[in-house]
Amino acid sequence: MDNSILNSTLNEYFRKFPKIQLILQDEDVKKLIDKYSYNVVKAQLEEILSKEKEKIKINLRDNIILEDNFFKIKHFAFLLKDYFNNFSFSLKRVINGTGVVVHTNLGRSILPKTAVENVSKISSSYSNLEFNLEEGMRGKRYSHVEILLKRILNCETAIVVNNNAAAVFMALNTFAAGIKKEVIVSRGELVEIGGSFRIPDIMKASGAQLIEVGTTNKTKINDYEAKINENTTLLLKVHHSNFKMTGFVHEVNSKELVEIGEKYNIPVMEDLGSGSFIKFERFGLPKEPTAQEVINAGIDIVTFSGDKLLGGPQAGIIAGKKEYVDLIAKNPLNRAFRIDKMTLAALEAVLFEYLDINNAIKNIPTLRMLSQNILEIKKRGLKLLNKVKKLESAYKTMYIFTIIEDFSIVGGGAMPDYEMKTYCLSVTHKFFAAEKLSEIFRSLQIPIIGKIKDGKFLIDLRTVLDNDINDIIGNFIKVAQILS
Repeated sequence: MDNSILNSTLNEYFRKFPKIQLILQDEDVKKLIDKYSYNVVKAQLEEILSKEKEKIKINLRDNIILEDNFFKIKHFAFLLKDYFNNFSFSLKRVINGTGVVVHTNLGRSILPKTAVENVSKISSSYSNLEFNLEEGMRGKRYSHVEILLKRILNCETAIVVNNNAAAVFMALNTFAAGIKKEVIVSRGELVEIGGSFRIPDIMKASGAQLIEVGTTNKTKINDYEAKINENTTLLLKVHHSNFKMTGFVHEVNSKELVEIGEKYNIPVMEDLGSGSFIKFERFGLPKEPTAQEVINAGIDIVTFSGDKLLGGPQAGIIAGKKEYVDLIAKNPLNRAFRIDKMTLAALEAVLFEYLDINNAIKNIPTLRMLSQNILEIKKRGLKLLNKVKKLESAYKTMYIFTIIEDFSIVGGGAMPDYEMKTYCLSVTHKFFAAEKLSEIFRSLQIPIIGKIKDGKFLIDLRTVLDNDINDIIGNFIKVAQILS
């Protein structure tokens, strides 16, 4: 078909398209407008019309004749409905079947119910974020959590910023920014904790001059003392968090470093990384230093995350001696790194749980998952197995379901290499490999993120929530219909 005939035929087809306003008056389209707004639906309709016109050009070049139904209002109403039925936000809820409790890529810690309710209440109305109700004048946003942190940690004061990297950066910038201001750190603690968070890089960016002491595997008290001079403004200790050193090793502990700081009148700071308020040994997990222990050792400034082992929202907590924390709070960077009302609302609710440690373990999902009894996990797995087994015959899916033993991990850069016994729902299919099953489950409206091991797609029951179970069943039914 030459160009003149093609253009003439195209114009003829284009004239058959119904007017936009007529399509927008369709009853089904009106329902979409009520839900998503006139402008949103109209914009999507214009995009659909544009794509359909491109489709006509391709069909004409291939000598394909289009039926009249192609140009009816109902055709475009159907295309709009189909689009919005599959329309969803990019950030969505997923089911964590990986067994990684504090999964950075899946949003780290899940907030307890009280925190979610408090965020909803505070964010959907005005609040006393920076208003002192007693005095009737401007207040400080940190006051809402400061009193709780002081009570839990037995520290003099505390402030909160948007994450632990910001907490470390701001503290270093406060005490060591400028010419000839040195911070002493053990070589064995010059860690990288995910992404671009490297202690040497953070120190350089903050303006501090890094002074390395000791060796990778051994640092002693006299290594610190040998490097202290009139330019030394801070002694920094960094918890290893996401790696372990074993064998011929030695490090100066918090109490010993405090003694050095007191001897030379130099403040001491410790970055705990994940940080925690409870002793995880009670669950049979490896020992992690608690924030309370570090404060009690006399450390002047301690920093840690709010969204890892603590089980709260993303935040960086700075606690310790008032004279030092107050200086950090006055740093102009504090405004750039400050947390918003929703984070404060969530953190305050989480901290309230820690006023009773048993309540915290019961109500904070991260702690509940880490402390789960292995028999409880197996029981939940068998309950799920009984439900999905019915799908094997009902949908003739060629599924094979079993419950197998495996291992979960803590995640979030804490307790590296430690594995917790768990149970998983193992899924195999006669025709589809585990990788294909994984891909299909990731594509669902409520994706299931599992793990692949020994050619099986596994869903770790440790990190599956109670309200995930019905959605897992529903997802299996959908996948069964796809694959049967």
